[in-house]
Amino acid sequence: MEYIELICHLSPGEHTADLLTSILADAGFESFVENENGTLSAFIQSPLFIPALTSRLSSDEFSDFLDSFHVEHIADQNWNSVWESQYEPVLIDNKCMVRAPFHPEPAGVEYDIVIMPKMSFGTAHHETTKQMIQYLLSLQVSGKSLLDMGSGTAVLAILARMKGAFPVTAIDNDEWAYNNALENVQSNNFADIEVLLGDSSSLAGKKFDIILANINRNILLNDIPAYCESLNAGGKLFMSGFYSEDLPLIEAKANEAGLKIMSSQKENNWTAACFTL
Repeated sequence: MEYIELICHLSPGEHTADLLTSILADAGFESFVENENGTLSAFIQSPLFIPALTSRLSSDEFSDFLDSFHVEHIADQNWNSVWESQYEPVLIDNKCMVRAPFHPEPAGVEYDIVIMPKMSFGTAHHETTKQMIQYLLSLQVSGKSLLDMGSGTAVLAILARMKGAFPVTAIDNDEWAYNNALENVQSNNFADIEVLLGDSSSLAGKKFDIILANINRNILLNDIPAYCESLNAGGKLFMSGFYSEDLPLIEAKANEAGLKIMSSQKENNWTAACFTL
């Protein structure tokens, strides 16, 4: 699969990268890298790229946080070298290390997760994945059924399985992420994690004690009823991938489905929240 890299030269501002990331995620871009030179690289599969987007990016709508941009086409075989050159291990709360196979094994870390850095979201570099990992680290999940929805690399599913959750299911609608997740559950010795290619329609007839959904605001708003339907009584739904100002919308939709908010946390305006049935 060929990808398109959209290289954006950002205007100065505290949240310019976050704002543009949110807009591009809604347009189908699946991975993002903030570069040291003040640019943001956004990646999308070539068949999903809509050329009209470039006209929109040139409009006044983006003038406050985007100085300029250009598009590059990248062949599939380049991805490993691209990501290996930019990928650094992440240590969260001194308990969980997310690293690549080419990083040395850490000492004194309770949970050591090895993720092959390809074009799948979920390497713990982004605040949303980090927040979901922090929630997981604080949870008692042993013996509980768990769903990692929009699983990307399946890093959350792997951590949950490390903590004793079972059965664990990981679902993503992107074939690249699906294949990457299969590779990662094998390399972490958790072949019993069920990895599925699909969306919320794949949840029909399935029930879970815990659901983790780290996606984006629009998909969450659309799929909350399906998540609620798949929760066991007393189950918990954790959602991330949206901004603090979007939390009231998320909470209202969750309330309509019979869920109530238990807690939320924020980092750089990215928010994660816990709901219970």
